[in-house]
Amino acid sequence: MRINKLLVITLLSYCVIVFTGCAKREIKNVGSKGKNIICFGDSITFGYGVNKGEDYPSALAKIIDTPIINAGIDSDTTTEALERLKSDVLDRDPLLVIIEFCGNDFMRQIPKETTITNIRKMVELAQAKGAMVAIVDISAGLFLTDYRAVFRNLAKETGSIFIPSVLSGIITNPSMKSDFLHPNAAGYKIMAQRVYRAIIPYLNKNTISKRFGKK
Repeated sequence: MRINKLLVITLLSYCVIVFTGCAKREIKNVGSKGKNIICFGDSITFGYGVNKGEDYPSALAKIIDTPIINAGIDSDTTTEALERLKSDVLDRDPLLVIIEFCGNDFMRQIPKETTITNIRKMVELAQAKGAMVAIVDISAGLFLTDYRAVFRNLAKETGSIFIPSVLSGIITNPSMKSDFLHPNAAGYKIMAQRVYRAIIPYLNKNTISKRFGKK
C-alpha cells in the first residue's frame, strides 16, 4: 500500500505543533473558515509616524501567507472602535482579529473597566462571527502596566491569543521611534515579528484543521 507523502508530512507537522508546545493552549475558533487577518486598533496599528506600507500590518503581510487588512484608525478609543467593528471587521470575512487598543482610552482618562468591557465585547462579537482573536498588550516597562495582567486574564477567559509587550524595548529606544510613543519603520518591523511569533502556531493549526475538516 502506497503512503501519501504529503499526508505524512502534514501529520508530522501537526504532531510538532501539538507536542513541542508551540501552541501553548487551546483558543476558540481555531478551525475558523475566514480568509482575512484583520488588524483592528488605533494609531499603533494604523502606522502613525511612518509612510504607507511601513506600518506593522504591512510588515506582517511580508512574512505571512494570509491576506491582512489594516483596520487601524489614529486616535481611536475602544468606544469609537466598537461603533465601527461591524463594518471594519465582522463584515470582512475575518479569519483572525488582532485587537490593539487602550492607549487613547488611558490618555483620555476613560475608566479601565470601560476599556476592558469594550474589548471583551469586541472579542465576543468577533468570536461569534467564527474568527480567532488575539489581544495585543502595548505595555512596556512602567507604561500601561495596569493593563498588562488584565489583558492576559481577559485572553485566558475568552480563549484568545495573548500577545505581550509588543513595544518592549521600542518606546525606550529613540532609534526605534518616530515620536515619544509611536514606533518608526524599524520599530514596526519588530512589532510585526512579535505578533507573527504569537499567532503562527494557531494559523498552522487552522491550516491543518481545514485540511482534515476538523472544527
